[in-house]
Amino acid sequence: MFDDGRGREVLQRLLDWEDAHVSFRAAVQAVPRDLRGRVPPGFAHSLWQLVEHLRRTQRDILDFCVASDYEEPSGMEEYWPADAAPPGDAAWDDAVAAYVADLERLKALAADPGVTLSDRVPNGTGQTFLRELLLVADHTAYHVGQIVQVRRALGDWSS
Repeated sequence: MFDDGRGREVLQRLLDWEDAHVSFRAAVQAVPRDLRGRVPPGFAHSLWQLVEHLRRTQRDILDFCVASDYEEPSGMEEYWPADAAPPGDAAWDDAVAAYVADLERLKALAADPGVTLSDRVPNGTGQTFLRELLLVADHTAYHVGQIVQVRRALGDWSS
């Protein structure tokens, strides 16, 4: 079903669409520097932690799918930055850019007719390419919603 042209197109769009929610790009656009490392009352994470978590996990899934030398992280703590604030001004921009670049690579993977989406990922234990791409979309939607909520709590979201 997903291996035809239309299915691949839908899958590519699902990775980055705004049909049912805000996209990653829109959620992180124009975040003031002074808010990036703040954790509002009642929340577990800062905007920086959420952005960096999305970057790390998406990169891990991409590497899992395509890197012959893939190594699984040793623990869940590797998916989250320890500090609430980015280590410098460039870190935020670098994380956002890396996330977008890896997203484009995942979209290219979804579009690649040389990849049978129902095939198992060579690095895995039964996971398929389709499952991993859907996992990225689902995981991103969840945490982008958190980004919007944190921005609202910080008084930085208008809609």
